[in-house]
Amino acid sequence: MRKLRFALFGNVFQAKKSSSVQKLLCLLEERRAELLIDAPFYRFLTEDLQIAVPSSARVVEGDDFDADMLISMGGDGSFLEAARRVGNRQIPILGVNMGRLGFLADVLPEDIEEVISQIYEGQYTVEERRVLQLSYDHGVPEGYPYALNEVAVLKRDVSSMISIRVEINGEYLTTYQADGLIVNTPTGSTGYALSVGGPIMQPGSHTLGLVPVAPHSLTVRPLTLTDDAVVTLTVSSRNHRFLVSLDGRSEKCAEDVRLTIRRAPYTIRVLKRPGQSFFRTLRTKLMWGTDPRE
Repeated sequence: MRKLRFALFGNVFQAKKSSSVQKLLCLLEERRAELLIDAPFYRFLTEDLQIAVPSSARVVEGDDFDADMLISMGGDGSFLEAARRVGNRQIPILGVNMGRLGFLADVLPEDIEEVISQIYEGQYTVEERRVLQLSYDHGVPEGYPYALNEVAVLKRDVSSMISIRVEINGEYLTTYQADGLIVNTPTGSTGYALSVGGPIMQPGSHTLGLVPVAPHSLTVRPLTLTDDAVVTLTVSSRNHRFLVSLDGRSEKCAEDVRLTIRRAPYTIRVLKRPGQSFFRTLRTKLMWGTDPRE
């Protein structure tokens, strides 16, 4: 049996799922897997949940780790954080859904034993997911300038809307008067963008979404672009500042900064088990075709 190295990351607020974590640890120990555990998750397991972690497990801090694959135990937010930590290292990520909906974290806790067996038998596929890169015309974004789901510009408070001038590959498109604008990948099309009326995109479709948030015009609609498009945003606001959000990580920005959003030079790899498909996920997660009267 080939020895595999797993990195284990997880949500530190879900004590009720401790049995699922314990089961996973036992399964990996039985197969003599090498185990790396993210430091905050390790402390949560050992101190809060009182789980016996294998003595051979190694605790990792920050982004300095390597593994054959990463297991994220939590919801989609935990998966996005794991993707940020993996960065451009091409480590496949398996998302175990310990939360609610879960489009990225789509493996159920009760399926963990079957999934681990499938991994060791090579019965899985890996999907390549596009990532967005954010840059400023002067200065740099705070922290990690990449997003798997979306980059959004948003008004800072509950006052007036913001004006967002948009250029696509250097050509002027329009100026949105809105509460914000989302530039999303196909992966992010079932997240924030979907909640404000954006289209659902199939992973691998090489597209980007341009979705306004509460636009102040009935003629404004979401727009789909090819993912080689370079989107430039210039924002003006009554209070001269606005928010920039990358997968939910927000920072303040001054209105004299031009933002450029383009395809990142790397992808995030998502591990999928046999029989999983995007369309099946839509049916089960969004209840497509279900009659609420039944």
